[in-house]
Amino acid sequence: MNSTNPIRILHVVGGMNRGGVETWLMHLLRHIDRKRFRMDFLVHTARPCVYDDEIRSLGSRIIPCLYPSKPYPYLFNLKHILKEHGPYHVVHSHVHHFSGMVLLVARTSGVPVRIAHSHNDTSGADERGGFMRHVYLRATERMVSEFATVGLAVSRKAARALYGPNWQEDSRWRVHYCSIDLEPFRRPEDRARVRFELGLPEDSFVLGHVGRFDEQKNHAFLVEIAAEAARREPRMRLLLVGDGPLRPHIEKKVHELGLTRNVIFAGLRPDIPRLMLGAMDVFVMPSFHEGLPLVGIEAQAAGLPLLLSDEITDELSVTRGMVSRMSLGVSASAWAERALQMGSERVDGVEALRAVEQSHFCINRSVPLIERYYRG
Repeated sequence: MNSTNPIRILHVVGGMNRGGVETWLMHLLRHIDRKRFRMDFLVHTARPCVYDDEIRSLGSRIIPCLYPSKPYPYLFNLKHILKEHGPYHVVHSHVHHFSGMVLLVARTSGVPVRIAHSHNDTSGADERGGFMRHVYLRATERMVSEFATVGLAVSRKAARALYGPNWQEDSRWRVHYCSIDLEPFRRPEDRARVRFELGLPEDSFVLGHVGRFDEQKNHAFLVEIAAEAARREPRMRLLLVGDGPLRPHIEKKVHELGLTRNVIFAGLRPDIPRLMLGAMDVFVMPSFHEGLPLVGIEAQAAGLPLLLSDEITDELSVTRGMVSRMSLGVSASAWAERALQMGSERVDGVEALRAVEQSHFCINRSVPLIERYYRG
């Protein structure tokens, strides 16, 4: 394919709001050769999303396909979209088990390259599901196995969650690490100015977290860690970046613990690298499960020590000596003590950035690999 006849890719995703998968897709769209590869986005929402305008400005389309909870109308609409907006050479699906349904339609529509992409380790939640949930999971896993020409995963845990415990025996299933653009981390930030804008005292000790307010991220325990840290260090502040359905519950918990002065709810932000470089001292992530959180890579690029739950895959560790893991069975008091200790262990930012640049997580290393998959 060439610039007059580019390879056409349809990404299937819930919606293009700020999140790990969506941010990686935007890095990919900005850096891929758009003369040779044209990317469109099929979304499961009619609401405008944060990245929609930029996507259109870069020559791509947002195509709604609604009601994935109603399989027959959804699959009919998807087949119509592939015919009306195609032909597509690649369908790249990011909706975990539901990718089986998507790739079934792509196969019957004659799409030659069909990619399933696992971005999360859902194995714990899947095991706790009821009978009908297990029926759905087994059916969609069979569809993925039958209709995917390639299966990617952001980590080994994510691969196991979608492709099964023996995933390495099938040459189609591969780990492909998502990546980030490192340019924003090369810019010096005025620490005093960033903190002033956020309402943080210049001399405060800031625990940072970036993530959607839902059960997976374990914000309730994070707030308990902050409460213990505040008892030891009155200058402690917790900076929470993100939004989501559990935010009101967490705001209530913060108030009940008397932490209103210590916790900053920053909401959704487009300047995560700036906040990491200018405001945070330690990044804390006590998640119940993850695929491979890109914010952990971003934190390392910013030179931040990371305190993570041991449920998060080891593949996240890139910078030597910066990542510490603790069990979620350990007390919030122990987590707080370790977080405060790590605040004095911040490494050289240039060295940390260089380590990420030389890893799989640098966008300039990752894009040629994904282009290879798209060429089939």
